[in-house]
Amino acid sequence: MLQLNNIYKTFYPNTPDERRALNNISQKLSPGDFVTIIGSNGAGKSTLLNMLAGTLLPDEGNVWIDGKDVTSWPEEKRAKLIGRVFQNPLMGTAPGMTIEENMMISLGRTQNRSLFSGITKKTRHQFREHLQTLEIGLENRLNSKVGLLSGGERQALSLLMATFTEPKILLLDEHTAALDPSKQELIIKLTKDLVEKQQLTTVMVTHQMEQAIELGNRLWMMDEGSIIFEANEEQKQDLTVPDLLNEFEKVRGKRMTSDKALLMK
Repeated sequence: MLQLNNIYKTFYPNTPDERRALNNISQKLSPGDFVTIIGSNGAGKSTLLNMLAGTLLPDEGNVWIDGKDVTSWPEEKRAKLIGRVFQNPLMGTAPGMTIEENMMISLGRTQNRSLFSGITKKTRHQFREHLQTLEIGLENRLNSKVGLLSGGERQALSLLMATFTEPKILLLDEHTAALDPSKQELIIKLTKDLVEKQQLTTVMVTHQMEQAIELGNRLWMMDEGSIIFEANEEQKQDLTVPDLLNEFEKVRGKRMTSDKALLMK
């Protein structure tokens, strides 16, 4: 479903600020794989996600999604294959538009629809059915402005909008980091349910090591643009946070940065 071949990305090349953001990344994900990615700030996690989304293009290497070479495809063209949820609940939705209008825009990414074609009774019924799966009452608020929703409600809507069009790849960019613990729990539950129900191939960046261990069937640890440690589903079952910190020290010969977020639960 996803194949990365020898991906390189350097920012500010041939200047004093030159930084290798991705260094020879080669990976494959099968349909339904769910990989969590951890690493300290600047490890290359967000750069990798932006590379998959088409926000950034590689200096070298190529990206394949569902058997298609999308390396040169811009972000708007890849949107038909990719659903993405951002860290900030304010991103991914239009606050001045209603819930149903936001969902119509999301639907238009894959079905060549627009608001101008009108929201039919059938479409509105489908939206309610999808919203009911969240179990937070949004199906009764189709005409509410999204800007009036709480952070947790908005992120739940963003997650639904990213998945109800059945993308080939789901990208989760620290999508619980800006929420309080109770809302984080809600979004993680919804993530598990939606990914499992649709068997979505998922790439999730997180700073929370316990979250990375708990979710998915694969784990990658990144540092300085490289994947320095991997764990499959069987290996993840016995992993602990101290294990991950020890793996980093074993590979790099130093302790992982004292970024507090790395030890968050």
